[in-house]
Amino acid sequence: MAFMMGHAGMAALAVRYLRPAGTPAPATPPPEPMPRPELRAVRADEQPPPAPRELRRVLGRFAGGVTVITAPGAGGGPPAGFACQSFASLSLDPPLVVFMVGRTSTTWPRIARAGVFCVNILGAGQSALCRAFAVSGAQAADKFTGIRHRPSPATGSPLLADVLAWADCTVHAVHTGGDHLIVVGRVEALGADENAAATAPQEGPLIFYGSTFGTFTALDP
Repeated sequence: MAFMMGHAGMAALAVRYLRPAGTPAPATPPPEPMPRPELRAVRADEQPPPAPRELRRVLGRFAGGVTVITAPGAGGGPPAGFACQSFASLSLDPPLVVFMVGRTSTTWPRIARAGVFCVNILGAGQSALCRAFAVSGAQAADKFTGIRHRPSPATGSPLLADVLAWADCTVHAVHTGGDHLIVVGRVEALGADENAAATAPQEGPLIFYGSTFGTFTALDP
């Protein structure tokens, strides 16, 4: 018989087995690890893999929208959130979205414990909001200070004020992807600020390109 796991169970697994590097080992043994990659000698004429800095430089030429992923505080704790460019729609039926987060993220375990999250899609005038959620370390003690928000309708995750659009999700699946985790969310509710689109269509979404924020300009057909 197939075993169906709710978002709370999936979140528990995500915290227990897909924890960021440096956190304590789980009390119960994890599942069998993935096999180690096969080691082999590199030929003298073989092209080495690209260095992380070069990979970042080249792939930074791909422009993308900017979001803030938020989640309610689990166990009475404060809410969690981080700026995220690696977000995309995944499936229409069932309604799924996906985002990627670094395995060393200190925010991700808090989102995983909540088992739910809200994707806040930022507008062109919200670069300061993005920067507020991009901080880490001691500066990240309370990213929500002075930030207007309300509970999202389905999960109660922080829905930030004046965002262009949002998607309220439960954690559906979590997969490993090198030094990142691939988080799949099932969309439970969503919406867009049609007022903003009608009154300021020239502003559009916040775009990130080559380590710089920008805006979208429609081309004449």
